[in-house]
Amino acid sequence: MEKKNYTSQDVADMAGVSQSTVSRVFAGNTNVSAKKRKKILEVAEKLDYQPNAIARGLITNKTKMVGIVIKYFHNPFYSEVLSAFYNRLSSLGYHLIFINSDNDEIQASEINLLIDYKVEGVIITDAILSSSAAKKLSRNNTTVVLFNRYIKDSESKAVYCDNYFAGRQLATYLVEMGHKSIAFISGPFNTSTTIDRKQGFEEVLAERGLPPLHVESGIYTYESGFKAAQALVAMKEKVDCIFCANDITALGAIEAIREMGLSIPEDISVVGFDDINMANWPSYSLTTWKQPIDEMVDNAVKLLLGEETNQENVVKLKGNLVIRKSVKAKK
Repeated sequence: MEKKNYTSQDVADMAGVSQSTVSRVFAGNTNVSAKKRKKILEVAEKLDYQPNAIARGLITNKTKMVGIVIKYFHNPFYSEVLSAFYNRLSSLGYHLIFINSDNDEIQASEINLLIDYKVEGVIITDAILSSSAAKKLSRNNTTVVLFNRYIKDSESKAVYCDNYFAGRQLATYLVEMGHKSIAFISGPFNTSTTIDRKQGFEEVLAERGLPPLHVESGIYTYESGFKAAQALVAMKEKVDCIFCANDITALGAIEAIREMGLSIPEDISVVGFDDINMANWPSYSLTTWKQPIDEMVDNAVKLLLGEETNQENVVKLKGNLVIRKSVKAKK
């Protein structure tokens, strides 16, 4: 026999109250007598009634739903980010709506979906939010927080790792290890992450009187790292170290270097950025810059939900160097 899905009206009829009273109880409204509340909850338990989250949100204007948009979900960094957001928001009683955008720019249909679900906020990672989409979310009073990047000269809320500082620290470490001819496999050049990591790194090389970076463009993927590393190794002018704009790019570079008969770090050193779980695998043992994911997520959630009204709209965090075995030590 098929189970009946009871409604708030069924609960109201059996409890002898109005439907609005049932709604107020499940919305957490305290302006209902203890006696009525007890009766309503007893009836709801008997009928196995669960209020619909979206319907409840229409009444309370609080859906307890948050949207997150990720483009490069195949990047393990963002799967770890998604997990961290899920755990943090779930602990606060929120539900996460995940959109894996297939385009560089978030589409109108994706924005409309989030608005239809009446999300209380949207976290945007590596997809681009157009000005028209931003205005549409603003008109619907939907808070937007950029994660792992920022937009220069913008009022957008953002949480990100200090990539400029990290680039300088990585370059300083590699120079001190004796590297003199360093290459860079980039991410997309229109992102703050790539721009800042490259700028910080290049400044240190210039200050130390070393040649500028050999740059091969990439798109933060394993495949682009593999292809770029092949091109760098094949160059007439040899490089002794490759700085990869993120870890998954570095893993692709490591595989390409090994396929070409070279050893890491004896022939070429490789460093990454993010400190994904795979970076610590013995087959890679990748030296990298660790992004403080938990701290970044915690700050993004605070900005999104307005937990700290005195908090700055843009939060920049440091991270730290993680030294493993992919960099050749100075003799």
